[in-house]
Amino acid sequence: MKDRDYKYLWGNCLDVIKDNIPETTFNTWFLPITPIKYEENILVLQVPSQFFYEYLEEKFIDLLQKTLCRIIGPNVKLMYRVVVENTTHTTVDLDSVGKSNGIEKKRPVKNANKSPQVFSDLDSQLRPNYNFDNFFEGKSNKLARTAGISVADSPLGSTPFNPLLLFGQSGTGKTHLVHAIGSRIKEKQPGNRVLYISAYLFQVQYTDAVRNNTVNDFINFYQSIDALIIDDVQEFAGKTGTQNTFFHIFNHLHQCGKQLVLTCDRDPGLLQGLEERLLTRFKWRLTAELEKPDLELRKLILKNKVRQEGVKLPDSIIDYISEHVTDSVRDLEGIIVSLMAHSVINGKEIDMELTEKVVGMFIKIEKKEITVERIKETVCNFFSVSQELIDSKTRKREIVQVRQISMYLSKKHTNLSLSRIGCMVGNKDHATVLHACNVVEGLIEVDHSFRSKIENIERILQGK
Repeated sequence: MKDRDYKYLWGNCLDVIKDNIPETTFNTWFLPITPIKYEENILVLQVPSQFFYEYLEEKFIDLLQKTLCRIIGPNVKLMYRVVVENTTHTTVDLDSVGKSNGIEKKRPVKNANKSPQVFSDLDSQLRPNYNFDNFFEGKSNKLARTAGISVADSPLGSTPFNPLLLFGQSGTGKTHLVHAIGSRIKEKQPGNRVLYISAYLFQVQYTDAVRNNTVNDFINFYQSIDALIIDDVQEFAGKTGTQNTFFHIFNHLHQCGKQLVLTCDRDPGLLQGLEERLLTRFKWRLTAELEKPDLELRKLILKNKVRQEGVKLPDSIIDYISEHVTDSVRDLEGIIVSLMAHSVINGKEIDMELTEKVVGMFIKIEKKEITVERIKETVCNFFSVSQELIDSKTRKREIVQVRQISMYLSKKHTNLSLSRIGCMVGNKDHATVLHACNVVEGLIEVDHSFRSKIENIERILQGK
């Protein structure tokens, strides 16, 4: 293939990748990649370091594989040319390891009768680097972590936490925790079949099973699992066939004393598009929330990430990052990785100047976030009411309305549960929050002046 052709193909791949990840991530991890050649269905990409290669393989291999398949074809193979010495331009070629889908199907025997396909040996899909040793405890995750350890250390079927449903915003550590649970179960009870899978991939596999007329094999496979971990169950919303099938799998596993661990990006009570019988089962036992990490937990996470990567950073840089990046564990770890990438690419030490630059990329996004505290402050300023009053027990009509508006906007603009919102606004229960939201929605529909006030408050919150 001519020089311009493989560059053209990789350019098309970059266009697809850019649409699927944040701009800062794209600039850090994909712009430095150089296409080298495309021969005999093998695309060779040059990356600036071994660290770069390992990070791409861990974080972006699914995206890369799907993009290459879409742009070049289903049989394309990926290889890396890794720069191991910048001064002499020494490189080494490494294959892409790639990932499997959790279920591997055996090829049907040629000319066999229409017997269903069967599933081969189980790949648990667990990441051993996600364990309890590096999942640090803080106020934001204490209940979830404690319950997870209990599930992992108890014989299957003996824990009261079945199912265990963990919920929280993206980046609070849900995926890390469920991998830690699965890995410890395998460690302590090696005879058990443990499987981690995303709800999205479960849906894809179910769709394939329907298309290939192998639904019975699909169900039999999942009913053979001893500990089933499904990430992001909100992805089942609106997928009636998948929900019905999972309902029967769930019932079978639960009745047989098998462990189910589920995650969700919000309180299951707020999920829409899921059948009530499934929601009821999700909430049968323990539902535990993971909140944003506090300052001390953020410092612990950063220090561990730095130690893992073998980087030496002064406490001043650790403090600066932990004080400014406040929402997501993923962002905290991403900051360290981005600092390392910039350091490798630019050939300079990690100092405060570089740290401020990299953190600034993340802060731009975070400043736009609307939090409950910011909502309370904005609403109280708009109506010239003290925040202490809406958190007090007063039932004065004007204060009650300000409190209700704060609850309504918190439900609309955050992913927090009704119970959590109630705790943060007047220390009320979830029923009070739900009533407040209904009252405000009713007034918005019938009172033009009231609706204008709400719209003005929302414009202030959005910085317009």
